[in-house]
Amino acid sequence: MKGIWTKISVFVLMICTLLPQAVLAAGEKADLVVIVADTRGLTGVLHAWGTLYNDSHLYFSLLTIVLIPVIGLLFGTIADIVMRTIGIDLEHRELSEH
Repeated sequence: MKGIWTKISVFVLMICTLLPQAVLAAGEKADLVVIVADTRGLTGVLHAWGTLYNDSHLYFSLLTIVLIPVIGLLFGTIADIVMRTIGIDLEHRELSEH
């Protein structure tokens, strides 16, 4: 079993090492690739989000990093309120551990 994991590890390491060479094989054409979001058919928040992505990847990344925990906190709070409303009390539960 140890031999198969060694072979898999070597294969993954080889792929990670050689993959950038395949990208560099494109030559000068590789410099012409631009990554943008298509915002032609979008409106509202989606259009603003796509425009932010196109304008600055740094601001897009920072806003995403900030928004994910905030949205998680909001959803968790809403779920807690809903569970309390329907009668599920997670604060005063009895543990059945022995």
